[in-house]
Amino acid sequence: MSETKALTALAESLVSYARKKGADEVEVSISNGSEFTADVRKGEIEKLVEAGSKALSMRVFKDNKTANLNSSDFNKDTLFKMVDSAVKRAELSSPDPFAGLPDLSADEQAFVDYQKLDIFDPAITELGPEKKIALARQTEALCLQDDRITTSYGAGFGNYFGENILVNSNGFSGAYMRTSCSLGVYLQSGEGDKRVEDGWYEGARYFKDLWQPEQIAKTAIDRVTRMIGAKKVASQNVPVVLEPGMTASILWFLYSCINGRSVYLNQSYLVDQLGESIAHSGVNLVDDGLLKGGPGTKPFDSEGVPVKKLEIIKNGTLQTFLADVYAARKLNMKPTGHASGPNNMVLQKGIHPPEEIIKSVDNGLLLTGTMGQGTNPSSGDFSRGAFGMWIENGEISYPVSEITINGNLDQMLKNMDMIGNDLRINRSVSGPTVRIAEMTVAGT
Repeated sequence: MSETKALTALAESLVSYARKKGADEVEVSISNGSEFTADVRKGEIEKLVEAGSKALSMRVFKDNKTANLNSSDFNKDTLFKMVDSAVKRAELSSPDPFAGLPDLSADEQAFVDYQKLDIFDPAITELGPEKKIALARQTEALCLQDDRITTSYGAGFGNYFGENILVNSNGFSGAYMRTSCSLGVYLQSGEGDKRVEDGWYEGARYFKDLWQPEQIAKTAIDRVTRMIGAKKVASQNVPVVLEPGMTASILWFLYSCINGRSVYLNQSYLVDQLGESIAHSGVNLVDDGLLKGGPGTKPFDSEGVPVKKLEIIKNGTLQTFLADVYAARKLNMKPTGHASGPNNMVLQKGIHPPEEIIKSVDNGLLLTGTMGQGTNPSSGDFSRGAFGMWIENGEISYPVSEITINGNLDQMLKNMDMIGNDLRINRSVSGPTVRIAEMTVAGT
């Protein structure tokens, strides 16, 4: 019997046993995988991790009362004793009418075979540690060949491969395997008290799709050296152009406003905005959990709700919130397959090349990085320390730092008047270059 089948059988036996012990509903989740991390600095290994992990979690529901258990011990007798304890603990907890498993029909439980989703690469499982360490060393060495780089904070390679198994008492049984790998480096440049730091990393599902050390090193060098000689600017209201990474950061803020928990707790400014225009008409936001090879692609979420392609914002109008089972019941809606967070939440690309967007700005900021917290989902207020490149007469003029960028997400979305065509879906939340017509840049 394969390990997947054996672990599935174990999960099924625990579900059956818990039901016999009086549980109304039961869910068993098992993760079984292996991870590798190699961090090098100045050519020497600073951190090396190669470890397997196996974990089981279980939710037991009785009379709308819940108990959870977690274990890394897979001895069946031990697990059965833990189930006995969990059922008793559930009886002693407080009832919650919204607690429970997904109530889905057989058709609604159907999910796509992971082998059709391109999320497992056998080549990653076969990579030797020497090759992985060499990739990190090569990436850093290429960076240190550039005289403008004063030091390296390290380069790293990482990978993961494993399987997820989920079985519940409502008839759901599913498993999928996934892989990922990443490579990156972080650098320092400049002199004296004018030193600057930046870097770059890339991730991929398939090893063949991972950027090579030369490309990562060049990107990291370009990003850090462009900030040499950064200046302050006077406080002013100007257009702000977001690099793709900054677009993703704003989308993460938006996610905190559209996830069901924030909505039912009345901690989002979008609580009453379903079906309303919340963004510029050119804004289209989609979450496609079935995107082939996507960084967040999976057949089903952590509650066994199959994922799908979902329009979140269409032509500026909010179409749906993103909800797990509990939030969905609170909001009287169907769960959307987001118990694990965003899948592949993507701002769809527009028609404008990034160069055209920059040329459209007479005086403004190309935002390349932010620092600190400063987001409030309840109000939509946004305020963060920032740095980037100043734009004058449609050209990148000089780097700027020690500034704060202020705005409100409602106005930021409505003022996204140019959307770039440079979309790369390289994170679970991604977007292209965009222009926000006006924000406050606070400086001197």
